[in-house]
This record gives sequence, structure tokens and C-alpha cells, in this order.
Amino acid sequence: MSGFNTKTFQLHDDYMTPKYAWENIKEYIPPDKEIWEAFYGNGQSGTFLKELGFNTIHEPIDFFENDLGEIIVSNPPFSKIKEIMKRLMVLDKPFIMILPSSKINTSYFREWKNKIQIIIPKKRIHFDKLVNGKISTSKSSCNFDCFYYCYKMNLKSDIIWLD
Repeated sequence: MSGFNTKTFQLHDDYMTPKYAWENIKEYIPPDKEIWEAFYGNGQSGTFLKELGFNTIHEPIDFFENDLGEIIVSNPPFSKIKEIMKRLMVLDKPFIMILPSSKINTSYFREWKNKIQIIIPKKRIHFDKLVNGKISTSKSSCNFDCFYYCYKMNLKSDIIWLD
């Protein structure tokens, strides 16, 4: 999950999205839309999306005080998911968010019932931990599964299993 440089930053939320996580879903991100990668972390996630050919806004600004781009494609800090989902309702723009698979069972996520589509990766996403501004060299595996939660992305089905 992405940490970010704002007043809402949490140390334990400093997990960066690996490039392959965006490569996995490249075909589901509209190439003609301006993307807002809303959670800055170390800045690499936005760079990865740009390398994949997307017009991407990725700046160290507060998600709760800004509204950029046409769609949001991001890996938000997991400790703030409830607040982030409320803000996404207000923004009411298409998004793809990497979130733990267990979030679908939360009461606040029920407000999204019949609105969310899910892309399920073939393998667990292993995030890069940021320690003191640098990617940690100690390798540790992620011990939970994440899905790509999609809203207003007009996917061909409500659940897509990646190969």
C-alpha cells in the first residue's frame, strides 16, 4: 500500500506498489483518460504508470483536499480505507484501487454494493516496504491477498480473474 506525504501519513502505511501490479491490469485502464495516482509514497507508482503509457498526475498532495484527473488509479494507505471510500463517494469518479480482499466484507463497503467490480490477480501482490525513504532490502512476503476494486470502469464482467 502506498504511504504518502500529507498530514494523514502513517508509518505503517509505507508500502509501495511494484510495477508488475500495474502491468497486470494495463488492459483495464483506459488509455485516453488522465489518471490521478492519488497517494504519492516514494513517487514510483506514478512513474510506473507513465512508463506504461498513461497520462498520469502523481504529486505529493493531500487526497482529501484535491480532486485531479479523470480517473483514480492507486494503492491507498490501508489504515485510511474507510475515509478514502467516503471521499471517493463524494468525488464520484471512476477508480481502480488496490485493497485487501477482506475489505469487501466491511459494513462501510456495503454502501458500494452493486457498484463495484473486482479484478483478482493470479498471485499475491508483494509490496515494497519503504523505510527511511528507501525501499527495504529485507525481503518479506505479503501475508494477505488484495484485489483491484473498480468503480465506473465498465469492465466486461463484475469479476475478472487474471491469468
